[in-house]
Amino acid sequence: MRKRSNPLIFILIFSFIVGSCDIINTGDTPPTPVELNYKAAEIIEADQQFAFELFGEVCSLSTEENIMISPLSVSYALGMTYNGAEGTTRDAFENVLHFEELTRQEVNESYKDLMGQLVTLDDQVEFTIANSIWYRLGANVLDSFITTNQDYFDAAVEELDFSDPASVDVINDWIAEQTNDKIKDMLDQIPGNAYMYLVNAIYFNAEWKYSFDKNDTFTGNFNLAGGGTESVEYMQIEEPFGYTRQEDYAAVELPYGDSAFSMVAILPSADIPIDTFIALYGQEEWSKLAAISSPQEVKVVLPKFKYGFKSLLNDPLSELGLGVAFSDAADFSSITREVALYISRVIHQTFIDVNEEGTEAAAATIVEMRETSIGNYMQFDRPFLYIIKENSTGAILFMGKVGRPVYE
Repeated sequence: MRKRSNPLIFILIFSFIVGSCDIINTGDTPPTPVELNYKAAEIIEADQQFAFELFGEVCSLSTEENIMISPLSVSYALGMTYNGAEGTTRDAFENVLHFEELTRQEVNESYKDLMGQLVTLDDQVEFTIANSIWYRLGANVLDSFITTNQDYFDAAVEELDFSDPASVDVINDWIAEQTNDKIKDMLDQIPGNAYMYLVNAIYFNAEWKYSFDKNDTFTGNFNLAGGGTESVEYMQIEEPFGYTRQEDYAAVELPYGDSAFSMVAILPSADIPIDTFIALYGQEEWSKLAAISSPQEVKVVLPKFKYGFKSLLNDPLSELGLGVAFSDAADFSSITREVALYISRVIHQTFIDVNEEGTEAAAATIVEMRETSIGNYMQFDRPFLYIIKENSTGAILFMGKVGRPVYE
């Protein structure tokens, strides 16, 4: 396995891969395939590459033991934002999302086509994608930006009084509603120079095609990466699954519902640490799975797991090349002409519950946009100095630096 610059691993590949039965052949009657427009295949390939790169960056920058992202959610949120980018900022979006060979019209049409078919692909799977845009009361947002995102992303667009503390709850409640209350309290605050929020929410709930028998669940040890063990509950099942064993890893595909969606679980060889494997395994290796796998009778012993993950994606996206969008040099002149905007935060939150019956998962992405300057507004959100003085003499009574605000 060659070292690549676009790393990833495996879990919940349904978040970005359409028709995963085409990736590992299970031997089952395949579901009705997705029929995308003439450019959507290029979007899928671009999305896969972005998925591997983003996950690799998140893993390399995080110390969490359990990490989960939804590349699909991030892509839809950034896709809406991309419609407002121009100049070098637009170039950065196209490079990071791998849209270089596509026009903006082709990108938007493909997003719309993909979303419309994914949510109706399997009537045994509950899968929803929702988008929304919230902008500051009185903001002069260009009609073309709003209309484009309404037409192609089915985005709900609302004007909101950001100075009202209840506005945080309005956005959080929308996210909670779209994710069946699995993503809650995602947005912590709305700063004074916030201009717009672009939000995507995804919800997935499906039963296994071959469910695990609860009576077969047992308690056993799970070997931790840093040494030691943890007692966990293991589910087990033996069925004909798509399966492959290679020198560096083994992979098995567990289908949901009518097999339109599935989970591909990849186990690195015992002598390869998980972080090393993530740094080596990329889209090229992933694309080979269809050719090297086959339906076989496989006994799968999988731990139950349920956790949430929340991360700020500013650094991972900047490392991938989107740094200009987070700077004062950002050009979002196709959103508004009244002020200069930049991306201040990309917040990402996910949830997953894998048990004997199936999988429930949710994700949301918030792109927060602020003005690059706003009158006399000051927010002390980084280390600062303070001086207490007597005004008639100028005598300085106290001076200090606040590098970590604490209040007890």
